[in-house]
Amino acid sequence: MEEVIKIRGGRRLSGEVTISGSKNATVALIPAAVVANGPVTIVGVPQIADVASLSRILRILNVNVIQVAEDHLIIDPTNMKNTDLTDDAVTKLRASYYFMGALLGKYGRVRMKMPGGCYLGPRPIDLHIKGFEALGASVEYDRGCYTIKADHLTGAKIFLDISSVGATINIMMAAVYADGRTTIENAAKEPEIIDVATLLNKMGANVKGAGTNVITIDGVRSLDGCFHEIIPDRIEAGTFVIIAAAMAEEMRIKNVIPKHIEALTSKLQEMGADIKIGVDEILVRKAAGSLKATEVTTKPYPGFATDLQQPLTALMTQAEGVSEVTDTIYKERFKHCLELQRMGADIDIGDGSAIIHGPSSLYGDKVTATDLRCGASLVLAGLIADGETEIHDIYHIDRGYDRIDEKLKELGADIRREILQ
Repeated sequence: MEEVIKIRGGRRLSGEVTISGSKNATVALIPAAVVANGPVTIVGVPQIADVASLSRILRILNVNVIQVAEDHLIIDPTNMKNTDLTDDAVTKLRASYYFMGALLGKYGRVRMKMPGGCYLGPRPIDLHIKGFEALGASVEYDRGCYTIKADHLTGAKIFLDISSVGATINIMMAAVYADGRTTIENAAKEPEIIDVATLLNKMGANVKGAGTNVITIDGVRSLDGCFHEIIPDRIEAGTFVIIAAAMAEEMRIKNVIPKHIEALTSKLQEMGADIKIGVDEILVRKAAGSLKATEVTTKPYPGFATDLQQPLTALMTQAEGVSEVTDTIYKERFKHCLELQRMGADIDIGDGSAIIHGPSSLYGDKVTATDLRCGASLVLAGLIADGETEIHDIYHIDRGYDRIDEKLKELGADIRREILQ
């Protein structure tokens, strides 16, 4: 049996949609909660499969997880045990690697399986390891497991060769209990890093400079529980803005921090989309004319997000002229183009880039979500296409989008889930 999403395309969308808490922040905040010595309350938790996988890992560590409401978790590490993380839950998502920094920081030792997640080409964790070693840890890899340990951690100056979000957050978490000052240079600047630093500081950590390229962490002796509300999901917000630019009569996207998706909204406005930006919401109306082709190159924040290039590619199939997407973050992130070609898209795939000839008439077909954002791209293509689109491997979509089908249905989409026998 397999669950699929079926979409009958061509229906215009209208209404309001509220964006959930950030998936990319949540998957770091949940592991970060265990560095505290008391209960941590997190509000705004999205209903995604990655949260279920992380909660399972917490329970393996004997951490009490209380689901107060749909978007409200209490994580209580009071009786936590530093158990080896060799369960399959670790391989369900890449962000399980945040337990490396959290457990190393708190206990001076962690043993866990190699993390999993979407395959987007090589995504080594060398920079994480480099950071842990700089703090004084030894790292061994044997039979698919990392063992990272240190008698004590000492603050150090760490330069990241690439401004990696994962490495920046992992080193921050490992350093909160280290002796002295840790400085991360060429740190990533993504909003999710600021959110994690905010949580750590609420616990009593001393983290400064998050959101800039130099972050300092002065080690402390103890961290307490706290209350934290997650920032809105900028990738979900961007996905709905792209969907609205393609298919909305009028759509209001609420619970947004517009600055977080400025690179996207300015690009869509260049293409001719009718977008009005408010304080915490974005209004998209049907454009007066055809959308124009454009060029996009993904870059670290505040540049154009790699996570949004896949849904944008689906929109580009409807733009007049020749568009080009270049991904400098994940050069292999173009499997969605093969699926879009099945639906009639005219796309030439190069090395780390794609050229999209538009507009193309898309038609429904059976397609496969090869990764999370590919799934979002196919949902949009299904909304545009003539006929019915059947999307397989939708567990990828459920890993990162909170009830996307329900939200689209409320906007007027003809979308449903079915179990295939």
